[in-house]
Amino acid sequence: MSSNFLTCLRRQEGKKIAMIVAFRNFKDEEYFTPKKNLEDAGAKIITVSSRKGKALGVDGGDIDIDLTLEELETKNYDAVIFVGGGGAAAYADNAECCRVAKEIIASDKVLGAICIAPIILAKCGVLRGKKATVWSLPLDKWPIKILKENGAEYVGEDVVIDGKIITANGPASAEEFSKKIIGMLTLFSY
Repeated sequence: MSSNFLTCLRRQEGKKIAMIVAFRNFKDEEYFTPKKNLEDAGAKIITVSSRKGKALGVDGGDIDIDLTLEELETKNYDAVIFVGGGGAAAYADNAECCRVAKEIIASDKVLGAICIAPIILAKCGVLRGKKATVWSLPLDKWPIKILKENGAEYVGEDVVIDGKIITANGPASAEEFSKKIIGMLTLFSY
């Protein structure tokens, strides 16, 4: 690790980050990689889902849910991250997810989404006029279509930053995604 990144790591003490996962079929690497990196940086992670209990990832990981979406008070957090995986697509029209995303934007805090999760932000209207990326396959581009239909400018890169919104296109970008979040939190200390 570079000394610059290590400096950023040390500056995250006291930061609180909510990571929102689907209760079933979240993408393990998109949760565990950023969580580890953020915790190593000193941040406290709270895991949020549609209900309490043990959430299950597509690759067999399981995590205890700390709060439900309804219980999440965004004023208590420095950032919110929406984790991808097949189950996250069900949150695309979820009113509580929209509330959370809009409150974070209105509070000028860091908002992240990885894999399929940027469609949640798009459908909530917070990507209108913003550059973003999302998971897709060469023969399966419906997530890109959703971004564009909701006013986002799709960029075919692994990680895209526009203001304080950070989007990433899948598990292979989880490491870079978490580093960008740490960097953003360092730039904008609250």
